[in-house]
Order: sequence, then C-alpha cells, then structure tokens
Amino acid sequence: MSKVKHAVSSRKRRKKVLKAVKGQRGARSKLLKTAKEAARKSLIANYIGRKKKKRDFRALWITRITAACKLEGISYSKFISGLKKIGVILNRKILSEIAADDNRGFKLLVKKVKA
Repeated sequence: MSKVKHAVSSRKRRKKVLKAVKGQRGARSKLLKTAKEAARKSLIANYIGRKKKKRDFRALWITRITAACKLEGISYSKFISGLKKIGVILNRKILSEIAADDNRGFKLLVKKVKA
C-alpha cells in the first residue's frame, strides 16, 4: 500500500492563513505561526469593530439631534420624551437626517413636542 502524503492540503491550509494576513508588516505576513496569531487577532478586532461601529453611529446621531434641539430651544431628553408622548415612532438615525437636511420638518416636530 502506498504512503499517503498531505502536501496539497497542508499547503492549501498555510496559503489560506498567509492570504488572510497579506497586508501585515514583517513576520506577521511571512511566518506561519506568527501569521496564525495575527489572523486570529484580526478576526477578534473585526468582531469588536462591528459592535463599536453601532455605538459610534448612535452617538453621532444623538449629537446631531442635540445640536438641532439646542437651536430650537429644547433639550434632547425633553424632545425624545415628547416624541414618545405624542406617539411619533422615529429612530435616531432618521431624526438626525431630518435635523441635518430638513430644517422645516424638524421645526415642525419640535413645535408638536412643545405643544
């Protein structure tokens, strides 16, 4: 019986890891052991980054709404609670777009909240 060699699958596995860390500096893109560590860490960083992006955007939207509210003479918290009381169901992303692009529409919302 002939001896089974795993050269093809081993090379494929190594190339996959090295391709994942292609743009890294130094040994991280050349040596297999270091490349595996770099690839693992980059996957973790990517996961964390996807979660962080959501937090960052929410903070940006809230900042935009707050700035628009201050121009209209109302605080952010009173504006949001007022919207909930009158039954307006808009998320912060849409509210920030209205605040940035549609000044008249935002003033109308503030007027309804104040009334």
